[in-house]
Amino acid sequence: MTSGTQPPQADPGHPQASPSPRPSSPAGDQAPPSGGPVPQGENAWRPAPAAPGAAPAAGPNADQWWHPAAASDPWRDPGSHAVIQTRPAPLAPPVEPLPAPPSAPTRIGLGLVVVVSAVTALIAGTLGAAVGIWATRSDGDGGSITGADPQTERELTSVAGVVEQIMPSVVTVLTADGGNGSGFIVSDDGYIMTNHHVVVGGGSEPAENLQVLFSDGTVSTAEVIGSDADSDVAVLQIEGGDHPAMVLADSDKVAVGDPVLAVGAPLGLSSTVTEGIVSAIDRPVLTENNNGEVESVMAAIQTDAAINPGNSGGPLTDIGGQVIGINTAIASTAAEGEAGNIGIGFAIPINQAKRIADEIIATGSATHTVLGAELGESELGVGVTLSRIVPDSPADDAGLQDGDVLTSFDGNMVAENTELIALIRKLAPGTEVTVVYERDGEEHSAQVTLEAAAD
Repeated sequence: MTSGTQPPQADPGHPQASPSPRPSSPAGDQAPPSGGPVPQGENAWRPAPAAPGAAPAAGPNADQWWHPAAASDPWRDPGSHAVIQTRPAPLAPPVEPLPAPPSAPTRIGLGLVVVVSAVTALIAGTLGAAVGIWATRSDGDGGSITGADPQTERELTSVAGVVEQIMPSVVTVLTADGGNGSGFIVSDDGYIMTNHHVVVGGGSEPAENLQVLFSDGTVSTAEVIGSDADSDVAVLQIEGGDHPAMVLADSDKVAVGDPVLAVGAPLGLSSTVTEGIVSAIDRPVLTENNNGEVESVMAAIQTDAAINPGNSGGPLTDIGGQVIGINTAIASTAAEGEAGNIGIGFAIPINQAKRIADEIIATGSATHTVLGAELGESELGVGVTLSRIVPDSPADDAGLQDGDVLTSFDGNMVAENTELIALIRKLAPGTEVTVVYERDGEEHSAQVTLEAAAD
């Protein structure tokens, strides 16, 4: 990861940001980190991982900002979500979430940090190669994930009836460190989708096997088929067949105001359901890992349905019970301790998650989409400057040039770098999009066919 003013080394498959006082991330496969202090007035948001399990550092420490006995608190959930910090304090170290005094920020759950770039100025960096971490998987033909026809009507139905239908498909994922997250069955041969940070627990690599708890109280062992850190998606599989799979909706059809349900195990309370609406779509959100490195960037579905620590990996559904996203992160205004829902939660769109999961099942790895340009600061105040076009990249093939300022991508106005990165990663390689850009004071448009990042 680059930092400071050190110019990044360009890679045709993994473009990086150009140096600047606040360097921005490259489009497609790299994103801005925020491992340093949080500037005054900016917000640090943290995700909704699986519950905590690691113990605090041994020995007394006068500077400890947690209560030493908190590690044994049965209500602390390593599946915690994000927290907005409104004070100019450095991000907390990668320790397990424990009660904190007002002087230091809170590490929630697995210690992931979420930053919503729409409301913060980001210090840019790079994400490096987007390859993720893969667990050993058994040989076989694999399978595919259940899909669904796009919803054409949004008729309200009985919530109780919908919940009764989908609850057998939702599981509590018991993490290796003693915490919990959530997940849901997506095929009759036992594939389960959840978050990468759930299967990783408090460490850096996913476990080989995890326990999953069903709504009827039964427990099964699930193999971790694969996990992709860059998209925060993981796939598990339980033995047997004829499992009750959830139906996946078309998340591109989701509209602001649509009613939704969030299902999972907040605070370890399995089979919990909350209701709300879609508050926004394509909200740019990035997460950091326990080492303070930017790990994933997403164009998230925002919802006011209550999401709390332990909901990570569970389904966000439409009112008919079809999955539109994977619950992943929350925001909070709490300055102390581990906070919960304030009506701002985020989910990975299911179309993106399904594509990643299908690739993991088929090949053991996932591809990540790139534009092929390094990004810099925009002098216009709105838009993203393409500081360097990578030769023979999608941007180069479309006729884009160094210094062009991208103002619209696939019909979405882009005001800063993370918005562009999130929108690119949402799409599959091979997708053709229209971009609008400024060059020498004149507006132009071009068609760009996105590509997969080089391994």
